[in-house]
Amino acid sequence: MSAVRYRITPSHPEAHLFEVEIDIAHPAPDGQRLSLPAWIPGSYMIREFARHIVRIEARDGIRAVPLTKIDKHTWQAAPCEGVLRVRYEVYAWDLSVRAAHLDTTHGFFNGSSVFLMVHGAEQQPCDVDIRPPAGRTYKEWRVATTLPEAGGRAGARRHGFGLYRAAGYDELIDHPVEMGSFALHTFKACGVPHEVAITGHHDIDAARLCEDLRRICEWQIRLFGEPAPFERYVFLVMAVGDGYGGLEHRSSTALLCSRNDLPAPGASAMSDAYRGFLGLCSHEYFHSWNIKRIKPAAFEPYDLSRENYTRLLWAFEGFTSYYDDLALVRSGVITQDDYFKLLAKTVTQVMRGGGRLKQSLADSSFDAWVKYYRQDENAPNAIVSYYTKGALVALALDLTLRSKTRGAVSLDDVMRRLWLEHGQTGIGVPEDGVRRAAEAVSGLKLKKFFAEATEGTEDLPLDDLLRAVGIELAFEAAGTAPVLGVKTASEGDTVKLTQVLDHGAAQRAGLSAGDVLVALDNLRITASSLDNLLTRRQPGDEVKINAFRRDELMKFRVRLDAPPADQAKIAIAPRVSAPAKALLKQWLGRG
Repeated sequence: MSAVRYRITPSHPEAHLFEVEIDIAHPAPDGQRLSLPAWIPGSYMIREFARHIVRIEARDGIRAVPLTKIDKHTWQAAPCEGVLRVRYEVYAWDLSVRAAHLDTTHGFFNGSSVFLMVHGAEQQPCDVDIRPPAGRTYKEWRVATTLPEAGGRAGARRHGFGLYRAAGYDELIDHPVEMGSFALHTFKACGVPHEVAITGHHDIDAARLCEDLRRICEWQIRLFGEPAPFERYVFLVMAVGDGYGGLEHRSSTALLCSRNDLPAPGASAMSDAYRGFLGLCSHEYFHSWNIKRIKPAAFEPYDLSRENYTRLLWAFEGFTSYYDDLALVRSGVITQDDYFKLLAKTVTQVMRGGGRLKQSLADSSFDAWVKYYRQDENAPNAIVSYYTKGALVALALDLTLRSKTRGAVSLDDVMRRLWLEHGQTGIGVPEDGVRRAAEAVSGLKLKKFFAEATEGTEDLPLDDLLRAVGIELAFEAAGTAPVLGVKTASEGDTVKLTQVLDHGAAQRAGLSAGDVLVALDNLRITASSLDNLLTRRQPGDEVKINAFRRDELMKFRVRLDAPPADQAKIAIAPRVSAPAKALLKQWLGRG
């Protein structure tokens, strides 16, 4: 038996409560400390998981042991003799990939939101007894996780409740657990068993999904080189009416999707929704290398009690965002034209945000804790996404390397270098490590490129870089009607401004986020009428808009703008030279 043993039970599914017990064989003589992480790796915001602990107690045999809470997520037990047992309840009603969720249909948890860390025993192996809920209602429930089974339970007993084992606390919290009557599908990629466990009502072409995922996974494994860095991999999928999200782990990923994102039986076409789901799977799978094993030095090791700052998230999230779609086309799951549409969408998203001209990618990475993950109504005007612009930096670097070395070196070589020097050694990537790796494999001087791309706020020279591989980038307006320069949300027939964009017509006139639009030139504004009202005007027209700000009716005179040419369009150029054609084939081929 391990010195630390966890026991987790969905004790009251109808009340969304997990009960957790920890047996500590050798508690610290001066009093045992325990704490719950404040955040989960991969989601850079302080989430205060300890707030979901409903009640907690400690005992030494039959004797109660006093527990003192010493900060927001840390407790200390009084000195005791013998085994210390800590028992507590966790409220689990967060239907996301980050925390824990439990009801009468299924249970899901990340260890970081349910398992207290035993201070002083972080590196010690621990046992985890995952127990089923009581009652016949749950007799069909089983378990999906990559947490290793204890005592030779693999094989026929896989997916059962019972004893699992982790090498230490870091491993314990890096294997999410799904329990319920989920659908299970399997495939192998480069000989490695993969599972897709899907919870929630859905209908699906499982064979198509598994085949598409196999091709994507095999391409990624071969990019970095076999063997894969795990013995088994699980996609944990929660299918709901409307949802989207993913979180990476060392040998699994937790995914939230709309059930309509999954491939329907009998559908041969590639829908936008299914393509997006495959991109999400590809993104989280790529993280198995790029962030789970190739990590910033600031994350070696993680300090889960506070923010961990790095200016490199553009490389770990942005480069992953570049490769997630690239893997789809290189593996043959989508067409070249489909890839160009996805790339154009990314360019459009970046160009529509005025914050790209104010915040650098490095600053965006550093401030993720307080800005990117806590966006407000001014976010488009103030921040740039290290996901989307980071993906464009990856594109720019990839094309720069290919062009300047005549196809001899690419970003693929940089990723393999990072894998060799950092992923396989456990040595964190220093803040200038990506640049150094790129220079080492290419022989190029890239200090200016990285300074401008990641520390500056100028737009990237994508036109020239894409032209070198025979591609044209153009921008056009999304429509012909004049615009207010706002983003809106509808509640019934009510139209509310959620964001007012810098230098737009609405901002110039004094409209603000939160204003509820009432009328345009004395005609009522509704969710269905606003576009029609604008379509009948011309750019430069002045209109009168009535709006409520809180409980005050206000009047604004707004001079309408022409729709901006900010929608990217990417296509093969009419004339492509032989060298450009060769680079294009190499870039979008299999490496």
